[in-house]
Amino acid sequence: MRWLGPHYQIAVATALSLGLTLPLAVHAQSDVPLPAPDAPFSEDAPQGEPQGETAPEFAPAEPSEPTAEARLREREDLDMLFTELAQTGGETWARAETDILRIWSRSGSATMDLLYKRGEAALDAGDTEAAVGHLTALTDHAPDFAAGWYLRGVAFYLQGNFGPAISDMAEVLKREPRHFAALTQLGTMFEELGDDARAMKAYRASLKIHPHQEDAADAVKRLEEKTKGTDA
Repeated sequence: MRWLGPHYQIAVATALSLGLTLPLAVHAQSDVPLPAPDAPFSEDAPQGEPQGETAPEFAPAEPSEPTAEARLREREDLDMLFTELAQTGGETWARAETDILRIWSRSGSATMDLLYKRGEAALDAGDTEAAVGHLTALTDHAPDFAAGWYLRGVAFYLQGNFGPAISDMAEVLKREPRHFAALTQLGTMFEELGDDARAMKAYRASLKIHPHQEDAADAVKRLEEKTKGTDA
């Protein structure tokens, strides 16, 4: 499930630090500036103990179950899937998208996968505080799992905490520079903050990876029309 859509009318009181550029692999496609991963949270952003439902105690994530050979095959599969995803014709891109999201959702640890599912279920139920609790436990114990950062960033966004949300998306892109959903989410947040230039760059970078995203394509058209109106 992706949360990339509606534009919320949120008053953001926190001044965001927006100085860091994208990781190199994405920078080759676009120069969308991102905040430093340690950008300050807003005053109501969770610090230390997660908000809402108390997250269960977990030991550090156990070693990934797949072998090194299996992980290599998965990476090769991702490369092929992204090639397929970028094709402008045909319908196989939808299958590629599904397979990419499925691979991304696997941490390699049954315990961490359970936390991920709990966080996702809480988001689906609209309980963002519980989602932040579960996903903070996940990012603490499995910091290399990009999907955990993405979901927590979405939860922060839905709470109106744009500082930590943008910071979490930066963490996602450090681990998976081709994460088109994180780029589109960044575009949404920059647009809502009134930073149309960075929003446009984020949307375009996302569309270069996954050109079939209607929400990102519509956003680019909307911003282009807005720019024309301003120039006129």
